[in-house]
Amino acid sequence: MPKPFRKAVARLIAAIMLAFAALGVATPALAEVTVHFHSFNGSVLWGRYPHTFVVFEGELEDGSRVNENFGFSARSSAQAITSGPAEHMIITEDEDTIPDTNRHFSVTVSPAQYRRLRAEILAWRNHPGRFYDLDENNCIHFVSRMAAMVGLRTDVPSQYLRRPKAWLNYITRRNPQLGASEID
Repeated sequence: MPKPFRKAVARLIAAIMLAFAALGVATPALAEVTVHFHSFNGSVLWGRYPHTFVVFEGELEDGSRVNENFGFSARSSAQAITSGPAEHMIITEDEDTIPDTNRHFSVTVSPAQYRRLRAEILAWRNHPGRFYDLDENNCIHFVSRMAAMVGLRTDVPSQYLRRPKAWLNYITRRNPQLGASEID
């Protein structure tokens, strides 16, 4: 379809939706999910290590709401620290604690992209054997995979392996198109 024609069709659809809205007629919402990238500062004194995770919010084509979050962790911190690869798990944050974390940036994805992200989360959860490793597969590597899947430039330099907030600030710098600011 030629570009001028696509623009004209998009304007026509927008005008129709605006007219319906002015008349109080409900129009279907555009299905999309926003992926928020978070870090948690953590504190060894409070029994919680620094962490990074993703939050999904939005709506799918069938109108169902999405409001969930996922991170990757070892089942046993002691096992992860003392004996190398450890048993792993996908963890979720309590909804009331998320506002106390650092939201670094957000990316909007289609429902199809959301489903691919969810499939990847299941692949990490169901990976056989001991998959968590402080140096090779920690929460940062998990969120890095999510970031790569939504088209961000990402890697995990060694100086950020155990510094989720600093790592997400680094990813912010690598992706200026996000328009995000680093978090102190």
